[in-house]
Amino acid sequence: MEPIVVTNLTKVYKSAFGKRNVTALQNFSLEVPQGTIFGLLGPNGAGKTTLVKVLLSIVYPTAGDAKLFGQSISNSAVRKRTGYLPENHKFPQYLSAEGLLKFVAQINDYHDKNLNYKIDELLSLVNMTKWKRTKIKKYSKGMMQRLGLAQALINNPDLIFLDEPTDGIDPIGRKEIRDILKNLKDSGKTIFLNSHLLSEVEMISDKVAILNKGQLITQGTVDDLTSTKEVYEIILESLLENSLLQREFSNLQIENQEKHIYSARMEDLPSLNAMIDKLRNNRINIVSIIPKKVSLEDMFISLINESDKKN
Repeated sequence: MEPIVVTNLTKVYKSAFGKRNVTALQNFSLEVPQGTIFGLLGPNGAGKTTLVKVLLSIVYPTAGDAKLFGQSISNSAVRKRTGYLPENHKFPQYLSAEGLLKFVAQINDYHDKNLNYKIDELLSLVNMTKWKRTKIKKYSKGMMQRLGLAQALINNPDLIFLDEPTDGIDPIGRKEIRDILKNLKDSGKTIFLNSHLLSEVEMISDKVAILNKGQLITQGTVDDLTSTKEVYEIILESLLENSLLQREFSNLQIENQEKHIYSARMEDLPSLNAMIDKLRNNRINIVSIIPKKVSLEDMFISLINESDKKN
């Protein structure tokens, strides 16, 4: 059963005093597979945080339907299977890490006779053991993020919502967080990730969805979205002579990039195979043919710009 299923979800924030209403989500549909890291991307104001708040019943939808583990999001029992790290979270400054985790366990109605051991385990997981009894008011932004991740895991959730989990964390810390999330996924947990750090999302996510102005633009695996399938990088054992290029490949867009590396734009798969046949017929050895990829950031910017032009 899918941990998250959203169907035609709409959320409109109504404004007072005659101001225009704000549509944060519009006929939004999405499914998140079990045991995956799912990245939700979008510019500021796209509706990402609103979607998470709707799924957690922090705000209520205007129309449409959403389910967690096959149950309505209005069912409070199903939310006990979730953990949540909000963006710009604030914890009581007078508490220690240990005190906060005990407090979060209590308000989640989570009871475990081995809670003290579990707290030590979580603080070790996020590399915060030596600050266990230090007051939160002395923590840096990165330490706050680590503690935020630990509190999202205190009730051993099956579904974890993380909003900018690596914000304020140094590169080594981000690598540690990525490893933690991968281990959580390997244990069967599902992670729903909001982040502006597209390079982070690209490295860790199994699937991503791009949201703009409350509407879903596209979704798929990172490889699917970043592969430019009609453009191929071709590495040959030797250079193509200009006469051969003009005679055999004049109708194809083949460009020499560097040394024995070429870039070719193909209309379809038969065109690619025809080019391969011509290379072989001319006794040109092919080292590799690879679909060219763009970065997730490049793809994201391109899709958002296209979406803005349509709207």
